[in-house]
Amino acid sequence: QVQLVESGGGLVQAGGSLRLSCAAFGRTFAMAWFRQAPGEEREFVAAITWSGYTTDYTDSVKGRFSISRDNARNTVYLHMNSLKPEDTAVYYCAGRRSLSTDALGRSFSYNYWGRGTQVTVSS
Repeated sequence: QVQLVESGGGLVQAGGSLRLSCAAFGRTFAMAWFRQAPGEEREFVAAITWSGYTTDYTDSVKGRFSISRDNARNTVYLHMNSLKPEDTAVYYCAGRRSLSTDALGRSFSYNYWGRGTQVTVSS
């Protein structure tokens, strides 16, 4: 069983930056970040294929967030800039056990999930 461990969350002022990390213990291929705010459903944030050549973002974070990965370290990152209070949520890392690059933004397509890391953006 693959384990995903997130880190890097915290409290930041609006306009600030954070970098989330997700360490994978085991083999994963496409990986993604999702987030869930209180009282809301979990939503897709960003995804990256195993090669790193293809990335996808939800519209609300385009131009502000960037996803990257270091396969040598089995780690995926989410660089978050120009943070807004509406970015406040628990951020979850997800990973796939297949090489498929379809449906990167769909939570059902991921086999492994981390426990999440809290990001709070104050106004």
